[in-house]
Amino acid sequence: MRVIVSLFWSFLLVNMTAYVVNSMQGGTYNFTVASILSVVVTVLVIILGEALGTSEEEKRKVELGKE
Repeated sequence: MRVIVSLFWSFLLVNMTAYVVNSMQGGTYNFTVASILSVVVTVLVIILGEALGTSEEEKRKVELGKE
């Protein structure tokens, strides 16, 4: 579920950013390139999230919630 939500928000935000930047530069918006870039950003965000891990406090909160 985390991957789907990350992909959804990445898709929206990267496409919006690509549109705005291209409009400001007077270029043309390319949906395909922006969508491919959003997949790359999603993969990077997921890798970064897994590499950072969770803090000890968050782990305790999860353990307390399961009790």
